Amino acid sequence: MQRRYFITLLGGAATGPLVARAQQKPMPVIGFLAISGSDDLMNSFQAAFRQGLSETGYVDGKNVRIEYRWAEGKPERFSALATELVTLNVDVIGSAGGRLAALAAKRATTSVPIVFIGVGDPVEVGLVASLACHGCNITVSSSFTPDLIGKRLELLKQAVPGVRLIAFLLKPDAVSERTREAWLKDAEVAARALGVGLQVFEARGPEDFDKAFADMSNAHAGALAVLTTPVFNLHHQRLVDLAARHRLPTVFSWRFYAAAGGLMSYATDADDQARRAGTYVGKILSGAKPADLPVEQPTRFELVINLKTAKALGLTIPQALLGRADELIE
Repeated sequence: MQRRYFITLLGGAATGPLVARAQQKPMPVIGFLAISGSDDLMNSFQAAFRQGLSETGYVDGKNVRIEYRWAEGKPERFSALATELVTLNVDVIGSAGGRLAALAAKRATTSVPIVFIGVGDPVEVGLVASLACHGCNITVSSSFTPDLIGKRLELLKQAVPGVRLIAFLLKPDAVSERTREAWLKDAEVAARALGVGLQVFEARGPEDFDKAFADMSNAHAGALAVLTTPVFNLHHQRLVDLAARHRLPTVFSWRFYAAAGGLMSYATDADDQARRAGTYVGKILSGAKPADLPVEQPTRFELVINLKTAKALGLTIPQALLGRADELIE
């Protein structure tokens, strides 16, 4: 059973009382901004978001309306889409597009409340001045903590004890240069402590995947850790398939990678974060001030291991690691 969960929430305050804003329309409108709406992953995400709304008394099509805007896998479209939602005079914006969508929405408005899902460090990316930013028009529940990188490498080393070189795949422009360098330093420190080498490979999008994996094979990497992003998530099945083709035991961030055939994942739960984001939106529609909603940090995490994939790779997962898993996929 799944016991632990993941997310990123962010909200901005309105310039006038939110109750008054809602009374100006027969039905409040939520703008929803995301990287794509055409896959099973986002369908599940939307369902969880609507569940959270319903827990606060709001049902899509009954007493609230959701306007969806999809970037169709192109993050450069976020700015125009965020501006379009603001022009529609929506009451709240919900976003599932990570850092780039968060920043686009913040640039588009200082008055419309915003709830973000999938942002890493909200302070570092410039969304809030601090986690205790009282009076700010933004609140965030971060989906990432720095020690996650080391923890994933540790889990991978336990699953593949003889590994000598771990490949580390990332999207270089997914975070700021400062954050990227800090994460790489954390990864290198963790790798040294585990007695393994670490080599970084980059992919800005799916057009770079084949070359990145070919380079990993040429470097004789024995395992892989993927630092996922919204774009990677959109193409998660391709990443999983490439890892299988190159016979690379891989640790990913979210459960849906393991469900799609990845060896393992370690993170919080995306659907639960979407549900919690829905409750934040519902509270804002009911009059809560976003600045009064707490900036949350993740505290519970889940380890998912795909035993079918382990068998295909010829791996015998240690019993101690199996005992720590929250879910085993067979």
